[in-house]
Amino acid sequence: MAVQEPSIDQWLKEAKADPAAAQCGMFLTHNGVVRQTAKAQMREGAEGIPPVEFVEFSYDGAGVDAAVAEALTWPGVHYVRVWLNEGHLAVGDSIMYVLIGADIRPRCIDALQKLVGKIKNDLVVEKEIYQA
Repeated sequence: MAVQEPSIDQWLKEAKADPAAAQCGMFLTHNGVVRQTAKAQMREGAEGIPPVEFVEFSYDGAGVDAAVAEALTWPGVHYVRVWLNEGHLAVGDSIMYVLIGADIRPRCIDALQKLVGKIKNDLVVEKEIYQA
């Protein structure tokens, strides 16, 4: 793992101490992890792909900051925190953590899905390296 992972317990403690917490009825977290099964196999049903050995991972930091700022403008969203790993990541290593605090469950779930989708689809580069 390239970067020290945050503590989700600490993140939640800090989120609940934030002035915005009084408006949050729900906090949701996402922990994306490097898996052994190739993305193309999982998403497209591709066959014959060897297991993933590791992932080379990078991201657009300014783009992530902008995405977080945008998420805070979405209806009901009052708290957002994101951490991304980088470099050479082995199977089982964390890729990212996202924490969303929102007023009600549907908005919190939608915001988490939308922000993680934005990050994964537009702001990261992942290159899977397969076992020989």
